Amino acid sequence: MIFKPHDYQKYAIRYIEEHEVTALLLDMGLGKTIITLTAINDLINDSFEVRKVLIIAPLRVARDTWPAEIKKWEHLRHLTAAVVVGSLAERKAALSKKADLYIINRENVQWLIEKSGCRFDFDMVVIDELSSFKNHQAKRFKSLMKKRPGIKRIVGLTGTPSSNGLMDLWAEFRLLDMGERLGRFISQYRSNYFRPDKMNGQVVFSYKLLPGAEKQLYERIADITISMKCTDHLVMPELISTECQVQLSDTERKRYDELKKDLVLQLPDGEITAANAAALTGKLVQMANGAVYSDDGSTMEIHDRKLDALEDLIEAANGKPVLVAYWFKHDLERIKARFDVREIKSTADIADWNAEKIPVALIHPASAGHGLNLQAGGSTLIWFGLTWSLELYQQTNARLWRQGQTAETVVIQHIVAKDTVDEHIMKALAKKNTTQRALMDAVEAELEDI
Repeated sequence: MIFKPHDYQKYAIRYIEEHEVTALLLDMGLGKTIITLTAINDLINDSFEVRKVLIIAPLRVARDTWPAEIKKWEHLRHLTAAVVVGSLAERKAALSKKADLYIINRENVQWLIEKSGCRFDFDMVVIDELSSFKNHQAKRFKSLMKKRPGIKRIVGLTGTPSSNGLMDLWAEFRLLDMGERLGRFISQYRSNYFRPDKMNGQVVFSYKLLPGAEKQLYERIADITISMKCTDHLVMPELISTECQVQLSDTERKRYDELKKDLVLQLPDGEITAANAAALTGKLVQMANGAVYSDDGSTMEIHDRKLDALEDLIEAANGKPVLVAYWFKHDLERIKARFDVREIKSTADIADWNAEKIPVALIHPASAGHGLNLQAGGSTLIWFGLTWSLELYQQTNARLWRQGQTAETVVIQHIVAKDTVDEHIMKALAKKNTTQRALMDAVEAELEDI
């Protein structure tokens, strides 16, 4: 795929290339991964300023998102990457490979530095979700700080660097610039910009910003920081639509393909049949979501790929309210079992959502697709389970993407199981096909693959 960057993306790419220390604070959906990879590619293959890059990210983002982005874009075809996740043997094997990028999950940073036995000779480090290094007492923070003086270039990526308040900034920028802007010690930072708030005797439970301190903080970090909101670059009301792909394992893929081929899938817990095109696609969509109803009505779980992706997307929102659209009842049950969520069903639910009292809310397109004004409560909608109905799809998106949306931009995330019927649904919605015709076309395409 050819990358055609927006103007703000071009600016961010140049900024990373021109600054040895960069804090890239971008809203979800603005493309921080492709921005960073493009800058890395230029630094390695054009200006020859960088030789070896370490990328630190949440586990599934490290394992799936970064490698997928490298493969996706034509201009990154010369970049090589080793994914340092998995078992001890798998991680050591990845580190032994010759590559431009080494991608590791943040939980293994301490292992890499202190126990892997490998030389830490990275001249550039990228921290995806910089906010996960906000605790200066965490082992990952302390380990990386030991190596920070030898790192020539460093980039911190996040959407919300201070979700719990501006006290979070100190550790994040201490790691980036070694204390140059906000001080080398947390005690110094507190005394310069905060005063004790809630106390019990001499014990301080919380701090409050001093008058004018917020402006001073932003001025201190401005020379190495890009902060971009969707609203800074997109006209109201703008819609950003993105896909988060998940990959089925070999076993899960085999089950999916067996059903597609035979219309009957034998499982230890029961038998699933699909007698016609509509039934077949319904079963395939269920399996893409991670569970499926058997003929006796019970639910058999197939995989947790979409649940894992949903966890990553909720974390990336950094406390911003998220609305999740589900389709099947077993989607609802599995999401509820894993996350602290609340369904939008009553007037009280709607009021609480619009008052930003619900961090993660669930809606079903058939019941919430029309007539609900939810735009005051958030600007991010995640499609956990997709729908063939163009009307329900558009109407559900319109709960947030409408006049009166205070965030001025809505981000629609679609969790899509790669090489499944999910991709046909996305194409059908993009082409604005009618429900029945799109469904039949998808069935024909699925069966032609056999």
